[in-house]
Amino acid sequence: MIALAVTIALAFAGYVAAYLNGLRLAQRSERLARVNRQLSDFYGPLFAITEANSRAFDAFAQRNARPDGRSPFDHEDPPTQEELAEWRLWVTTVFLPNIRTMRDLVVTHADLLRESEMPPILLKLCAHVSGYEITAARWAQGQFDQHQSVVSFPSQELADYAREGFTSLKAAQGRLLGRSRSAG
Repeated sequence: MIALAVTIALAFAGYVAAYLNGLRLAQRSERLARVNRQLSDFYGPLFAITEANSRAFDAFAQRNARPDGRSPFDHEDPPTQEELAEWRLWVTTVFLPNIRTMRDLVVTHADLLRESEMPPILLKLCAHVSGYEITAARWAQGQFDQHQSVVSFPSQELADYAREGFTSLKAAQGRLLGRSRSAG
């Protein structure tokens, strides 16, 4: 009788252990799937487009700097018509499509945010894009009195946010996959 009770207890303990292990593995699998989606659908693309936009802007700024090295927009002398035309070209063909892509990532994939509330930096990005859309619409009508968004672009803050989100999620992905810090 004791042997039967021990056998039943061991079988039950084995079942409970298997169930709990299965539950733990399923939860880990779900966490990994979410991290993978966050990386592939939000933080990865946001980081890549933010970096690409920053590099394009740096190239524009270097190519179009005044002889003293400063931007025509950060100068005592206002930008020339040629400088403004070049700016409009870069905004409409490079910068506006890039920032629209960033905004669209925020709007369509907000469920993948790490935070429980929308970060203010992402709201500022969305407002910046809206401000440039009206500016670009005026340009399309031949009105060239405005050349910037009414909301400044949060360049460094956004770059930091995207980089930190991407790198921390890559680290979490590595841990969930059982990789050590030194393994790649």
